[in-house]
Amino acid sequence: MDVGLTVGDSIARTEATVEAFDFAEFSIGEGTDPDGIDAERLEQALTETAADLCVHLPFQQVVVTPVPEINEAIIDYQSRLLEWAGKQGAQKAVLHGTARNPHDVDLRDVFADQLEAIGRAAANADVELVVENVGHQKRGLPLTVLGDIARETDTSVCFDVGHAYMEDGMDGVDRFLSRYDDLVSHLHVHDARSRGDTHLPIGAGEIDYDIVAEELPGYDGTVAVEVFTDDVGLLSDTRDRIEHHLAV
Repeated sequence: MDVGLTVGDSIARTEATVEAFDFAEFSIGEGTDPDGIDAERLEQALTETAADLCVHLPFQQVVVTPVPEINEAIIDYQSRLLEWAGKQGAQKAVLHGTARNPHDVDLRDVFADQLEAIGRAAANADVELVVENVGHQKRGLPLTVLGDIARETDTSVCFDVGHAYMEDGMDGVDRFLSRYDDLVSHLHVHDARSRGDTHLPIGAGEIDYDIVAEELPGYDGTVAVEVFTDDVGLLSDTRDRIEHHLAV
């Protein structure tokens, strides 16, 4: 099991915070051209900290719309980002499971087609695509819908524990992992409170990570700490806590 850190699109944050982690999860394509990223500086930061690279594809870009021409453009854009990620040696790429209208059942087959096409682009770039649950957000597919489509398309899952908790509490976390644990290749870990606080250090919220550990015995995938702070002490504490939980 490798434990990394989400760093947004900041190379400076990568340099300052990733040394204690196995990899950096670096965000690309959110309103910026990846060719504008200082790839040499990023590579140097990763080399100096002995960290590997994963990427997070654009947060705001949906996977599917009702318009075929837009869907084709989405595939083209994500494919270009994945090609860049592959050239940088990225191991995994996180894709939000979103749709223009996630409750439009007629779009679900189209979502599956889009996901398969983006997955092929990832494979061509030698990057593993992992689709992330964001069902607590306006455009996110519900947990079980995302799980069913991921299984149908043989797509790995980035299971965001805090997002699942915000969508459906600990019952939702438990149900998803009990049904789709074999699909989970990547975890986003942080804590949350039902009043709306999320991306807190583990231990500062309400999530019971013992349940996560029970549903993922012997987990050997990747784990990204997604806590919104640059305080290395807090980040390292969450790393230590998740290592303790998943090592049980």
